[in-house]
Amino acid sequence: MTNAIAQVEIPGLTKLKSGKVREVFDLGDVLLFVATDRISAFDVILPNPIPEKGRVLTALSEFWFRKTSHIVENHFITSDLVGRASRLPQSVATETSALQGRSMLVRKCQPLPVECVVRGYLAGSGLKEYKQTRMVGGHRLPEGLVESSQLPHPIFTPATKAETGHDENIDFARCAQIIGRPLAEKVRDISLALYRYASDYAAQRGIIIADTKFEFGLLECADSSALSSERQSGDKSPHSKLILIDEVLTPDSSRFWPAATYAPGKPQPSFDKQFVRDYLETLAWDKTAPGPVLPDDVVRKTTEKYLEALTRLTAH
Repeated sequence: MTNAIAQVEIPGLTKLKSGKVREVFDLGDVLLFVATDRISAFDVILPNPIPEKGRVLTALSEFWFRKTSHIVENHFITSDLVGRASRLPQSVATETSALQGRSMLVRKCQPLPVECVVRGYLAGSGLKEYKQTRMVGGHRLPEGLVESSQLPHPIFTPATKAETGHDENIDFARCAQIIGRPLAEKVRDISLALYRYASDYAAQRGIIIADTKFEFGLLECADSSALSSERQSGDKSPHSKLILIDEVLTPDSSRFWPAATYAPGKPQPSFDKQFVRDYLETLAWDKTAPGPVLPDDVVRKTTEKYLEALTRLTAH
């Protein structure tokens, strides 16, 4: 097992963003995404990273970007930094051994200010909302559902993006106010199509995708006028093509459950970081930074869960 990487700095290269997991560097006409092994829970980055996590996220994202390109175009260019080393800045080329496997080059675009969440099962914040109102994200659901129940059909429940703190769940009407109804309808329909396709595929490999979130951007949008054009006319403008971005269908952005042990009415074992959340819930921690250090056995088991998800989904 390789050593975990929590921070990435590349001398002479501008870092545009350091997120909960990814470092984003500006290479001029493209971006360099580097997935670290950092892990967050309850919106707090925990002190110790999870070995192999960044490589799993990168490999799964590449897998799904390629597999879903018939549904929607995406920002992925390549994860092969070695093959492109001669065309990369020298500061990147000298770091390819460390970056290889956890990095990808992607096209620049203007990210939409909403997250596109699709739920097929009742869990997480959706379960909490259902218990209070019998609704989730503006969708009225049947009485009698329990934790982990499969919903009658997948539902689109968007959220706003928060730079700090928690994202806010919103309904479709609010999403349409933020990005415009034509664009909201487009990302809703594409998100549902992606979820259905991925769910069918994962089910054949013994994995239930309980829910997931997608992010989209507008390609070749230099300013807000392009977003305005997209709001009014769909993606008819050549400067506002809608594409799938960020990561896709990974254990960080999804709930993956083993189908063999699925039983509604209780929490499910998972291949994602819910395992870490469950451990943290046993502690007297107020869910504010700094987070507690994870024990070695929790770190090891989390790595194993991420790797199993990758193997199950991508093995031929």
